[in-house]
Amino acid sequence: MSDNTAVRSAKLDKIFATPVCAVLLAIFCNVLWGSAFPFIKLGYRLFSIDSGNTASIFCFAGVRFMLGSVLVLLGSILLQGKAPRLPRGRVAAECCALGLWQTTAQYAFYYIAVAMLTGAFGSILNSTQSFLGVIFAHFIYGNADRMTPAKTLGCAVGFAGVLIGTLGNHGSGSGWGVFCMMAATVIFTLSGPWNKSVTKKADSFAVCFLNLFVGGLALFVLGTVMGGCLHVQSALAAVVMLYLAFICGAGYILWALLMKNNPVSRISIFCFVNPVANVLLSAVLNGEPLFRWQYLAALVFVCVGIWLVNKAPAQKEKV
Repeated sequence: MSDNTAVRSAKLDKIFATPVCAVLLAIFCNVLWGSAFPFIKLGYRLFSIDSGNTASIFCFAGVRFMLGSVLVLLGSILLQGKAPRLPRGRVAAECCALGLWQTTAQYAFYYIAVAMLTGAFGSILNSTQSFLGVIFAHFIYGNADRMTPAKTLGCAVGFAGVLIGTLGNHGSGSGWGVFCMMAATVIFTLSGPWNKSVTKKADSFAVCFLNLFVGGLALFVLGTVMGGCLHVQSALAAVVMLYLAFICGAGYILWALLMKNNPVSRISIFCFVNPVANVLLSAVLNGEPLFRWQYLAALVFVCVGIWLVNKAPAQKEKV
């Protein structure tokens, strides 16, 4: 690493380690991720993609992630002063396999679910990843990440919120959509340990680039083979696609730097912002109902659950 690159990296670390900046950026990241669901639904309308047109949905997702991978490269050049060094051999193959699992498989289910569920209901279901991650970590990492009373309570409260959100059909979506969202959530949760393992063997920017590009390319090829296509109907459609790509690239880069320079609990606790942003933006952008008691009650329970799960280890953690 050159002196100039080292100095730039040190300055970035100092900025991201500043508590006020860390909190604001953590909230910003979760607002970005929370906006993905409603903007994807908006994108479907702007690209004239019907909810049953799975092939074109895959093409839409594939283009987004390939564009996002390019932004990761640009981010690496801007922040590190160099392009990431791509791995070779078995490590490269593992990165590509991770992309097929974490991006292709997960988002094939996720994008189908988006087309079939309301934003609020989809957000409530997707929030289970926060609780599944805690449960899976207990079995995967053993003593290093055991369940605690606070985590157990948080998971119970969170799942209670999900249960409240599913009470009655009330126009939230189809059973197939619910299955697809839960499948995507489980795949995402199981991807975490694998992703963490791979980033120990290669540059994290390179891992993310291959993950997004290979996974996105596979989705696009699959959609094309199935007969899907994309037609840009307006300039706004292109802007929405670029924004969704920005969420991929910027969200990953900012979150990685935040996690590097702060205790996990200081940052992860703001994940409750994600479903809140999703519900609010779904109402604004897509005209979905906001004041349904099931949604509001579920949102409160889910946010409290996320807060409890991530607050639990805060007193024991140090930077």
